[in-house]
Amino acid sequence: MTKLSVNINKIAVVRNSRGGNLPDVIRAAQAIERFGADGITVHPRPDARHIRYDDVRNLKRVLTTELNIEGNPIPSFVDLVLEVQPAQVTLVPDAPDAITSNAGWDTMAHRDLLTGITARFHERGIRVSIFVDPRPEMVAGARACGADRVELYTEAYAREYAADPARAVAPYVAAAEEARRQGLGLNAGHDLSLENLAAYIRHIPWTDEVSIGHALICDALWYGLENTVALYKREIKKGTL
Repeated sequence: MTKLSVNINKIAVVRNSRGGNLPDVIRAAQAIERFGADGITVHPRPDARHIRYDDVRNLKRVLTTELNIEGNPIPSFVDLVLEVQPAQVTLVPDAPDAITSNAGWDTMAHRDLLTGITARFHERGIRVSIFVDPRPEMVAGARACGADRVELYTEAYAREYAADPARAVAPYVAAAEEARRQGLGLNAGHDLSLENLAAYIRHIPWTDEVSIGHALICDALWYGLENTVALYKREIKKGTL
């Protein structure tokens, strides 16, 4: 069964908008675990506009499911990951001023960088996933860098899904098949939602994990957080039937 890792960045955005500690990010993460999520994802950025480095440290102390830390491997990020030692780190090539992640790595052009960073994390027993566009050659490049998994950047799938679901998912199936040939684990994330998640899993049932934040937190405004986590888990299960 594909695991659900909930990205809690948007909860931190609400907290930071007023100062103080409402909503409590740590309490929210613990509740999300209790509601059935298989992991928690965070993506700290240098400007601390949502998740802060201290949030990551505090989460590691209390979480009982997997912690996945996403980010661009700048020196401060690398130091944080080596200190916290999460179950998984996802390397994402986002610029400091990016609103959200908007592209995967060119794993061939950045092979030396990614290989060196991956080796450092492996020394601490941290699983490494590399964020890539749905291109088989980038998946193969991630394997050459020593990655354990790739995370397919699913923004294009989500954007094109309503118009033509089969066409939207086709590049992802090809990239996922390459990951399987390469012996890589497979994650997916970005703009997956209640509307498109089951179809994605149905086409790529060997997906190990989906990381979902923005859509899930938006849905929680209407359905409540506990019910929303259950709804996303249901869509994952529906995709396997």
